[in-house]
Amino acid sequence: MYNTDIPTRAELPSTGKLLRSTGLAALIAAVLLMTTILPAEYGIDPTGVGRALGLTRMGEIKVALADEARADEASPAATPTPGVPVDVAATAPVAATEPVVAAQSPAAAQEVVPVREHSVTITLKPGEAAEIKLTMQKDASVRYEWTAEGGGVNYDTHGDPVNAPKGYYHGYGKGRNETAQAGTLQAAFDGKHGWYWRNRSSGAVTVTLRTRGDYGQIERVL
Repeated sequence: MYNTDIPTRAELPSTGKLLRSTGLAALIAAVLLMTTILPAEYGIDPTGVGRALGLTRMGEIKVALADEARADEASPAATPTPGVPVDVAATAPVAATEPVVAAQSPAAAQEVVPVREHSVTITLKPGEAAEIKLTMQKDASVRYEWTAEGGGVNYDTHGDPVNAPKGYYHGYGKGRNETAQAGTLQAAFDGKHGWYWRNRSSGAVTVTLRTRGDYGQIERVL
């Protein structure tokens, strides 16, 4: 037999204490729901705490990706084979420039990085998507411009670091039904950085991307 003392009625918590504990637990759960769960999972931030903690952006990305997945199921389309380097000669003219070297000291001349320049054209059928990535080192920058002829496209400019953990996302900007964009992309880390487009119109859309700057390989990954 076990020598365990059975608590007396006086030692048991009263009904009032149980109700207070239950109410406190419910209050804590409600606070967590409003400040962390709703912002992180659904992008809903009624208190503003989620945005301050960076959770609201995470939830908005999840919702956007879920919307894209549902739209993909509703309008399936042929997808290019991923992992195939861009055949620039077949899709668009390529112009690789010589290194730009100005008059400077020998030490500074050793740090000059060759400037690369490419132009790639991709035609997207209704519902079809494509993604172009550049291999870049941290803090390297590239000037870019892309245009869409025949209709607008949804786009997402983002990067993937080397050995990125599952589910990692670093965005530089996104939009819907856009026909053009230009700017400078500066790599936040070593890895691949680039653009994703999806044609949500009812006709074919031709996307032309022009890049100029400090990057290595240019590759179509989708």
